[in-house]
Amino acid sequence: MPDTDPTQTDTPQTLLAATTAKIVMVVAVSLSLYQLYTAGIATLTALVQRSIHLGAILVLTFLLKPPFASARKDRLNLWTVLDWLLVAASIACTAYICINLTEIFERQGDWLAADRAVSIVGTLLVLEACRRVIGGIMTGICLVAMLYAYFGPWMPELIIHKGYSIERITTTLWLTTEGIFGLPIGVAATFVFVFVLFGAFLESTGGGNFFIELAYALTGRFSGGPAKTSVVASGFMGSVSGSAVGNVVATGSFTIPMMKKVGYRPHVAGAIEAAASTGGQLMPPIMGAGAFLMAEFTNTSYLTIIKVALMPAVMYYVTVLFFVHYEAKKFGLEGQPRESLPRVGRVVREGLHFIIPVLILIYVLVNNYSPMMAGFVAVVSTVAASLAANAVRWRVAPTPSAEGRARATASAFAAGEIMSIVRALEKGAKSAIMVSVACAAAGIIVGMVTLTGMGLKFSSLVLELSYGIKVLAILLIGAASLVLGMGLPVTASYIVLATLAGPALLDMGVPLMVSHMIVFWYSQDANVTPPVSLASFAGAGVAGANPMRTAFTSWKLAKGLYIIPIIMAYRPLLGMGPGYELLHWQVGLTVVTTLLGLIAFASAIERYFIRRATWPETILFWIAAAGLFWPQYWADGIGLAAFAAVFAMQKWTRPGMGE
Repeated sequence: MPDTDPTQTDTPQTLLAATTAKIVMVVAVSLSLYQLYTAGIATLTALVQRSIHLGAILVLTFLLKPPFASARKDRLNLWTVLDWLLVAASIACTAYICINLTEIFERQGDWLAADRAVSIVGTLLVLEACRRVIGGIMTGICLVAMLYAYFGPWMPELIIHKGYSIERITTTLWLTTEGIFGLPIGVAATFVFVFVLFGAFLESTGGGNFFIELAYALTGRFSGGPAKTSVVASGFMGSVSGSAVGNVVATGSFTIPMMKKVGYRPHVAGAIEAAASTGGQLMPPIMGAGAFLMAEFTNTSYLTIIKVALMPAVMYYVTVLFFVHYEAKKFGLEGQPRESLPRVGRVVREGLHFIIPVLILIYVLVNNYSPMMAGFVAVVSTVAASLAANAVRWRVAPTPSAEGRARATASAFAAGEIMSIVRALEKGAKSAIMVSVACAAAGIIVGMVTLTGMGLKFSSLVLELSYGIKVLAILLIGAASLVLGMGLPVTASYIVLATLAGPALLDMGVPLMVSHMIVFWYSQDANVTPPVSLASFAGAGVAGANPMRTAFTSWKLAKGLYIIPIIMAYRPLLGMGPGYELLHWQVGLTVVTTLLGLIAFASAIERYFIRRATWPETILFWIAAAGLFWPQYWADGIGLAAFAAVFAMQKWTRPGMGE
């Protein structure tokens, strides 16, 4: 009779699985400790810090993610051997940078054969990791970007360039901070990781459950309550921090689990947080850094900028709130009866110690410490508060209980707490795999945009292709900002666009402040627009969702980011222009019609208002949106009439067969 003893643990498959699990734990914990060290204790050269981060992420990817859905990682086969070879290659390519850093800096452009080989292998490793973790679409975009850089001389005249060799492409991507180790992975390897780790510690210590229960107690009776709370909270936090990605990882550590708990799909939860956090840079009193530059460029006081920016920012958030509300209604995410919800007082008493790290985090962010330091302090304070609370419980626990016997000695208590910390460190590193791989792949796109000069080329094309048509120029500026946003921070993107495209808007009769505000708004779009959307990737990392799916959802939710600047150019939304002031009746009318138009637009996209919209009602919503956006009073009348008609149909009639 064959041996089927279930207790046998020394089979090759079991030994392989156990060994892999131990190695994964060691690498994950080491990576988390390394990230904490570089976040709060010592800083390293950017190339070294990012390469070590990515090297560890690649190792975890190839150990945890199979090459194909049908491949078994718990059996010794060809694919398992390949994975271990990829692990060895990842370590070698990372070590090569760290060991030869000085020589790499000295021979920039005069590369050795070893430099070229390591660069090719490293780039291929990132592409393979991207294919496994994210999928073929993002990998295909990266390959297209590289092919564009190589085949430049054969491109159409508008985007032609001199072309670059494989050596130049791969060494730029792997041995500089202009490619894979550029801005996107820099974001992932700094404050995104530590805030993901913060979320892991909150969850492992019970803080996640505390905030989820508190959210239920406060907002559970509303439809999609936690998501609406997320939008408002992100607006307030973003108005203080002025950082979209930092806002995502800071507030998302609390809000995204809340949204998932009440039924929002992970990619939707991450997208809501990304869209809401992006608006934080538009929301006074402390907007993105570009707003301070705008004050200098336009020779205007910052207080004036706050005044004219407030209403459009509020309108953006109202649009996001309506999208969130419709999502909740469409999927039946209704509120719960008050009697079934936890009591606020009881929840606060039992989890009071979890509020301390949050207060410390808010204090650190408000006082202009770096997001890295804020995340470091948040993690440390969470561990300290949890240890203190658990120590109190251990001392007062009745010894006859099972818990009391398990923690009868201080050594047993200490061992349990250490294991809890280790599990949180491991979970944090695993949770960061998806966002880090996505950012590394985005670095390939960024590197090729920078290398070929496509960003600046695209911006200059805006002036030629608009043919003096204002709306076309604005749409092209939005596209240019998206391309620039792949390779530049938001502030740098604003500066370039204001320099290149701003004069074109002035020549078309757009007031100076309005033209700069349009450029400033569009400089934010790379945060939530695929293929490189850092805020969406950060939200996906916290939510454990697919980055590209999250990016496309956030792109839908943030539609106000694209529409409102067009309204600024044609109507006195900002109170700018001859004879207009903020309290002018035409400014008020513009605010009302634009807000109603945005609501109609969201209703048309979601096919929902008071209830699900039929096709005739959806068409009326589109007519209402178009009329209310169109800069003519007769169009406003048509839009208002269409909106009133569809409101009456939704309010007082039942849906027909067209639903």
